Amino acid sequence: MLRSRIIPCLLISDGALVKTQNFDFPKYVGDPINAVKIFNEKGADELMVLDISATRKSLRPNFNLIEKLAAECRMPLCYGGGVNSAEHASQLVDMGVEKVAVSSAVIKNPKLINEMVSEVGRQSVVVVLDFNKKKNFSSNEYELSSHNGKKSYKEDPFIFLKKCQEAGAGEIVINSVNQDGLMQGYDLNLALKVKMISKIPITFLGGAGSLQDIEKLIEKFGIMGAAAGSLFVFKGKYRAVLINYPTLKEKKDICSKALIVYKNNLMSSST
Repeated sequence: MLRSRIIPCLLISDGALVKTQNFDFPKYVGDPINAVKIFNEKGADELMVLDISATRKSLRPNFNLIEKLAAECRMPLCYGGGVNSAEHASQLVDMGVEKVAVSSAVIKNPKLINEMVSEVGRQSVVVVLDFNKKKNFSSNEYELSSHNGKKSYKEDPFIFLKKCQEAGAGEIVINSVNQDGLMQGYDLNLALKVKMISKIPITFLGGAGSLQDIEKLIEKFGIMGAAAGSLFVFKGKYRAVLINYPTLKEKKDICSKALIVYKNNLMSSST
């Protein structure tokens, strides 16, 4: 049975756990293995780990670190960073990674999705799409980007999302580069546009600053993944480093209450 998931997203740079704003100014926040241990104890639904230095430096996945993360992780683990072949995906799944995330490699070669699906199965293939909000635009408000938002593409990001679905991706992660690390809430306008064309599970990442932001996302769009970075590694207005996650009761209350609101809104709009 599908349900909403609340997903901590850990950013790795050169083997260290960091947090960024708009994918710039990486701040060291600790050891990724220790963070995994804490999220184990707190019962996180799932864990997403993205190596933001791998693609930038044209490196392959850090298999040594990933093997340690997968061995420690007691929840479903999604890993992305440096993955550019079906062989990489197969190796990661053999290590215990449930979902393999790809981004820039798929933009260069969309056929990679089908190759990965053939190798590890659709349920293990996740495409991460970085959406950048244009400062000046005449038609499309968003552009497709990669390399931590530094490289832009002319292709319409929503059309490319459809292509990823048709190619067999099991899940799409929509990463709002403009919202990264700001903790000012998800880009609900972007979420609406994506939800209207999405036919597969979607996870949103970028901007969550409170549990209320997650609740609002589910209230408006129903069952989906709500991922966050800063929310789960910082505490308080001064952003003191503290790994945190909602309790089981808080998580159930957020998801169940928000889903009730969503269903009520659907019923009201249909009458």
